[in-house]
Amino acid sequence: MLKLSEVLIDNTDIRIDSEYFRKEYLLNDIFFKNRLSEKIIKYANVSDGDHSKFPDNQAPEIRYLQAKDIKNHFLINENPVYVSKEYFNINKRSHIFEENVILSIMGSVGDIAITPKGYTPSLANRAIAIIKNIKGINPYYLFAYLSAKFGQLQIERQKNGGVQVRINLDVLSKVKIPVTTNLFQNAIESIVKQAHFIQAHSIIEYTKAETFLLQSIGLHDYRPSEEAVNIKSFKESYIISGRLDSEFYQKKYDKLESQLELFTRKRLGDFISYPVSSGITPKAGGDDYTDAVHGIPFIRAVDLKDGEVVTENFIYIKKEIHKGALKRTQLKKGDVLFSIAGTVGRCALFDHSFEANINQAVSILRFDNNIVNKLYLIVFFNSEIGKEFVSKYSRQGVQTNLTLTEVADLRIPIIDKSKQLAIANLVQESSRLKKQSEHLLEVAKKAVEMAIEEGEERAMEWIETVI
Repeated sequence: MLKLSEVLIDNTDIRIDSEYFRKEYLLNDIFFKNRLSEKIIKYANVSDGDHSKFPDNQAPEIRYLQAKDIKNHFLINENPVYVSKEYFNINKRSHIFEENVILSIMGSVGDIAITPKGYTPSLANRAIAIIKNIKGINPYYLFAYLSAKFGQLQIERQKNGGVQVRINLDVLSKVKIPVTTNLFQNAIESIVKQAHFIQAHSIIEYTKAETFLLQSIGLHDYRPSEEAVNIKSFKESYIISGRLDSEFYQKKYDKLESQLELFTRKRLGDFISYPVSSGITPKAGGDDYTDAVHGIPFIRAVDLKDGEVVTENFIYIKKEIHKGALKRTQLKKGDVLFSIAGTVGRCALFDHSFEANINQAVSILRFDNNIVNKLYLIVFFNSEIGKEFVSKYSRQGVQTNLTLTEVADLRIPIIDKSKQLAIANLVQESSRLKKQSEHLLEVAKKAVEMAIEEGEERAMEWIETVI
């Protein structure tokens, strides 16, 4: 129980909801009362992004960052949005420069990244807070601290709102940062920079894999036709394909298909060892769902990213549902997952040892690597050519989709096995580097926590043992 006078201490927003006074938050308060610290506002300016209605028909000149572009402490390049230089220049308070710390403040609050040295300036939207003009504290240390336990507890505590969670800039400015030495802060900078360097090389290796694949099938310089009309007779269309939707017969697909026909092609259904299957989705908010402690990960299309199954936003179903109604779609390590609804064609390898299941928007492709290399197939589907290929066969409607039969009927170009292996090796190296960069960021976060709790000397000794 807390008295009103205790509630009002350092509580400028007069929060009286019980969530604000969770035990871990109160313990964090006690910790800072006995520790020399300063607020972010002492070291930097905090602003947010562009509040204007995003204008249409922008020239693609300057990157326009959204909260979705911050994942796992890095900026990602999935479906990037751009604005014109003119629009960028009239929104100066929302500019992002090198070595700025950026943080999502709406929706998925608390995702953090730092822009590296040499970063090309961009513009933020209103869901991003920008910590800039940082002086008196190392920006890389600030980034690591806000990503670590003591920073995250303060950020999580200040979340507010109903339908859309957010954090206000004024309370973000008051987040407390324990004072540490320049020597320790510089050590954290070195680790974070190394993580960025390795992550950049991970992207390069994956790009090499995709480029080599496109070169191998003769589509490296492919440019889709922009002709809007493609006339085909009934005999050339419906009699062959059974499709009457005009999207299926767009001119751009003719060029793509003619190139793919230069290779041996196999139906997915001809080499998979298990019927193409998708899960079912229990009623939202129903009794079939539970938490991470008691449940089984329930993988959705949104969890398939860059050829991998990402774990950050899992939801969970009860074990009895996994073993009962969804027994048919229990996953095995090495399964290839393919999205069949919404963003159709996302493809990823389930490379985890834990139990998991899938919803109705995801299908399982289970086959032997000796027939077709799984990583080759994944790179193909996730490439721009693969996306174009899948879009031809997808059915448009309220939600784009493919049936399981249509997935099985997709005819994939089969290139020489040595080339498939070369592509797979590049993907594996990319994955190895990605994991290494993520490990380094975890080291930076853990070292910051250790320095605060056990002293900088202990943290520096620990860093030596794990890098």
